[in-house]
Amino acid sequence: MLIRRERAGDERAVHRIHDLAFGPESGVPAQEATLVDLLRQDPDAWLPRLSLVAEEDELPIGHVLCSRGVLRGEMPVLGLGPIGVLPHHQRMGVGTALVHAVCAAADALDETIVVLLGDPRYYSRTGFVLAEQFRITPPVPAWAPHFQARPLTGFDPAVQYGEFRYAPGFDSIPA
Repeated sequence: MLIRRERAGDERAVHRIHDLAFGPESGVPAQEATLVDLLRQDPDAWLPRLSLVAEEDELPIGHVLCSRGVLRGEMPVLGLGPIGVLPHHQRMGVGTALVHAVCAAADALDETIVVLLGDPRYYSRTGFVLAEQFRITPPVPAWAPHFQARPLTGFDPAVQYGEFRYAPGFDSIPA
């Protein structure tokens, strides 16, 4: 498996990954695939250097991205997600590798912290802990038990805290 930056021409494959990873039974396009498309259209949210593809035999099998979010309405930080892996490649470490890779890339770009909404049992093995430990709160209080953060090298808890807001594209997707 190789993890690389998303390239021009990967859009259809990335959309398909999220559709199949999240919505195969319903036949309805997955919200995650729509969200990726919305984020791509927002120049303030889309961070092409943090949109990564996992491939095997030169075929995309997984995708993750971080988009621009903010703390306290002004401090730029990252929101991780969506992340998706084709069903027949799930539970093989692809998702974990993608999370580690995107966090390493974010750290190399001098980003300070990555937050996400997800299962703590899964994401704890990739260095995420409940965001409340850093005084970071979710936009929806009910999310707190699943709202997590991973501080990067430049994280400063004295100034980086408060309510997190995802990029506007997330507001377009029903919860």
